[in-house]
Amino acid sequence: MPRKLLRRCLPDQQTLHQNVFLRRFAHWFEHPNLWHLNRHSVAGGVAVGMIGGLIPGPLQIITASILSLLFRVNLPVAIFATFYTNPFTIAPIYWVAFLLGSWVSGQDGGATMAQIPSFTAMPFFDWMGAMWLWVQSLGVPLLIGLPLLSLLLAIAGFFIVQIGWRLWVYLALSKRAKSRRSNT
Repeated sequence: MPRKLLRRCLPDQQTLHQNVFLRRFAHWFEHPNLWHLNRHSVAGGVAVGMIGGLIPGPLQIITASILSLLFRVNLPVAIFATFYTNPFTIAPIYWVAFLLGSWVSGQDGGATMAQIPSFTAMPFFDWMGAMWLWVQSLGVPLLIGLPLLSLLLAIAGFFIVQIGWRLWVYLALSKRAKSRRSNT
């Protein structure tokens, strides 16, 4: 069952209580759904993580945590789900968001899109500055495309987890039933 796998990989509530920086906020994290591993809580955590993942910079985890608290979905899953964006995936994801925003707004995105800075051509911090300038040059299509893409990814993530969880349980139950039939 996916629950057993997730329990081994994700931190628990005790880890949060032992953290020096988060100890004062521990009472906010006492709701059981924030830590419970069921189909709805995990699917909601993935959806929240998909939304938080497209927020720029270090605000991704903070956004995912706040949304997890508001919607009472699994907090560790939401935080982990934000990591789909990283220095290697952010440019293609923003490019898709730009194209989606261009399509929705009716602007010609291909004519105005600047070239993506090369990750290998410069040091990391110079690349980060160049990426920031590149994102600023994208303007209105990106402003429309990012929230729309995060919403689409959240909906897709939610339903993929729901369907995948049900399929996993169905296969486990059919395997168990098959095993019982062969033993009798």
